[in-house]
Amino acid sequence: MIRLEVAVAAPLQQTLTYLFADDSGDDSGIIPVGKRVLVPLGNRRVTGYVLGQLPEEDIGYKLRSVIEVLDLEPLFPVNLIPFFRWVAGYYHYPLGEVIKTALPGGLAPRSGKQLHLTEWGQKELVRIFGENGMQELTWLPRLMEKGFLTAAESMKILGQHRSRKLIHSWQQQGLIEIREILIGNDTRQKNEICYFLASELSLPSCLSSNPSQDELKSLGRVLAKELVPSLHFSHIKTLYFLQLLAGGKPRGAVPVREMNKVYSGAAKALPFLLEQGLVNRVEQRVFRNPYGEQLSWFPRPETLTPEQDQALSVLTPAIQKKQFATFLLHGVTGCGKTEVYLQAAETSLASGRDVLVLVPEIALATQLEAHFVSRFGERVLILHSGLSTGERFDQWSLASKRQPATGPQIVIGARSAVFAPLQDPGLIVVDEEHDSGFKQDDGLRYNGRDLAILRARFNDAVVLLGSATPSVTSFYHAQQGKYSLLTMKKRVQERSLPSVSLVDLRDKSQKSYGKALGKKLQQALQETLAQGKQSILLLNRRGFAAAYLCQDCGKPVECKHCHISLTFHKGKNQLVCHYCGFSLNSNLLCAGCHSEKLVPVGFGTERIEQEVIELLPEARIARLDTDTAADRKKFLHILKAMHNREIDILIGTQMIAKGHDFPEVTLVGVVWADGGLTMPDFRAAERTYQLLSQVSGRAGRGSSPGRVIIQTLRPDHYAVSLAQHHAYKEMYEREMAVRQMPAFPPMLRMINIHIQGSREQEVRKAAADIAAKCRILAKSLAAESMCHPVEILGPAPSPLDRLRDRYRWQVLLKGICQEDLHALCHQVVTCQADFTVGDIKLGIDVDPENMM
Repeated sequence: MIRLEVAVAAPLQQTLTYLFADDSGDDSGIIPVGKRVLVPLGNRRVTGYVLGQLPEEDIGYKLRSVIEVLDLEPLFPVNLIPFFRWVAGYYHYPLGEVIKTALPGGLAPRSGKQLHLTEWGQKELVRIFGENGMQELTWLPRLMEKGFLTAAESMKILGQHRSRKLIHSWQQQGLIEIREILIGNDTRQKNEICYFLASELSLPSCLSSNPSQDELKSLGRVLAKELVPSLHFSHIKTLYFLQLLAGGKPRGAVPVREMNKVYSGAAKALPFLLEQGLVNRVEQRVFRNPYGEQLSWFPRPETLTPEQDQALSVLTPAIQKKQFATFLLHGVTGCGKTEVYLQAAETSLASGRDVLVLVPEIALATQLEAHFVSRFGERVLILHSGLSTGERFDQWSLASKRQPATGPQIVIGARSAVFAPLQDPGLIVVDEEHDSGFKQDDGLRYNGRDLAILRARFNDAVVLLGSATPSVTSFYHAQQGKYSLLTMKKRVQERSLPSVSLVDLRDKSQKSYGKALGKKLQQALQETLAQGKQSILLLNRRGFAAAYLCQDCGKPVECKHCHISLTFHKGKNQLVCHYCGFSLNSNLLCAGCHSEKLVPVGFGTERIEQEVIELLPEARIARLDTDTAADRKKFLHILKAMHNREIDILIGTQMIAKGHDFPEVTLVGVVWADGGLTMPDFRAAERTYQLLSQVSGRAGRGSSPGRVIIQTLRPDHYAVSLAQHHAYKEMYEREMAVRQMPAFPPMLRMINIHIQGSREQEVRKAAADIAAKCRILAKSLAAESMCHPVEILGPAPSPLDRLRDRYRWQVLLKGICQEDLHALCHQVVTCQADFTVGDIKLGIDVDPENMM
């Protein structure tokens, strides 16, 4: 028996020790590092992840044993374990939960409870309740009908205090059984049945590629004479096609599905041939296709621009050195950053090292997939949540083990791909590094960009951060010499940046009464359509109207579960909460005064679409937001139609603003530039500038010049006026001046402690207690440290103070000394049981991006 260090998928800050024997399910007898194991934890069985072997020592208590090893091959390489440990420490998150987050979904089986009706209970409950009385308990009729409830249904019922007491009473009476089952292990490899010719069987190679019936009958007579006399024509034809599809290779296994495509009689013939020993049957793994549609092909450019050449002259030797280095590539939209990524990737692959490419959104992954597959073919793998769990599992498996045919590999994905199990990454590319989409908003609140830099450090790799509008923090690090700055100021083929004009919505003469689109933007859309070119309209708000307002009392219709107004969706005729999904039919009365005079107020992409249809009924119009592109296939279909010029005007949210290359787009219209400026966030101006600059960059990427029209109520705000002139450096300097006093990142670090619960008074008290504890700890640390003391702000309600029936408060920690800041936070996490009474939950957000 050996001792294993195991990180369990449970909210435990420390790892656990378990005994492991060779007969525990791993026939190889090798320590299963990187594999999942099923282990006991209290009275439950949970998934654990093996981190290594521990030395023998007297620990004073009896150790429990591993129940089962769940994997044949490790899910992650040993060199990822130090990375996982660092992530757990920095983000103050349980190590087992970090690994669970990193792995594809559906790989964490755990104990669950399931309610089963006994034979006695079936009779007795009918006697107690009768047929009608069962309706009082909404779940009881289902239980009586099926005899059991699913694990999800059972856990929901057992989570309700009143129901739990009733269930336990019935359990004692023998009416119900609570059975423990294993749930959550729903992702596994996909296999298919294949056949190949028996080794002693050799068919004549002289047969034509499409043999006649006479040729096949002649072959049948030979086989009947030498091997099996009872062969039918269908058997002979099946053998022929099996050899043909195998390509003449010995043991060339052919899937049954492929045989059925060329000859429908194969399904019946193969079992007989197997019985006669003429063919062999084998089960082989099949990898699910992760690509939604056929990808576009992009040729390699004949020459590079001088700026591309200059950037690569710096990057290439850095990658070949196999030493850690961070580069910030600041290049204007359309300057050819993608080609720099591709040629840098070539250098890494040529050095025998893998490549990891991160993007903030699935939409951008789709764009880069086509470029990289065009250049590198089967070496490219993709990892993001737009894939099914099976597809992600397959791509993860391929990434974890280099294929002999391809060698080093490339993984492209969203933020979670930073955990990809590549053996030896030599280059990590972070495209659109400024985007807040790299930050996870719940659970393990990690930043994919920051972890990319860390992973590069662990692997002696080069990390390349690319953006037309770098984050203020990244550009600050470049100015300080922490990152090496590469600059690309010109578009490819010397194309000019689009001209940008501002429309002041305060001037009534600029507006069209009752419309979101002003006169200038309407005219520009008409002109662009007449020229046969394409247009993009940006409004970062989906739905038809931002709110549904009572004309009598002025009260908006709010979500039942969140402190937020519902958004009106005209297509569904529903009011929808964009946070929890709660919806209402739009035919309702005011909750405040019972008036029926409710009207939609404000605008969203749905309303803009209606206005454009009314303005230009002959135009081909599409809308791209999470309502119309809910899945990957729909999204790809819209993008493909835009590339094929089957769409004249594309309307969308921020997902259309970044990375897309539509050469025929000559007009970009921003319906309302000021929405982001009203957010209670110190990065509001920076993000507004970035969004305006990025969407402006979609115009004029082809042979025709582009123009941008930005509608705004605040044309004098520096985020808007500087975006008009593509003046990034000036925006950076303004932001740095703003963040000096009071100090905000990058001048210092921050940690936001979130406190949530269903009872407002308890949440408020817990927040006050935590803030008081933080101030005591900060004072103690200041006495021991030479650094500036940690500043405590709050407690205060979160800007979104109620979400999904849970009240939300926060305590903000700010400090120059990172060590003191994390030491304080660690002590709060260590004693969090003192504050989390009832259903109170703590969430730690290190380096917060979203202050909501």
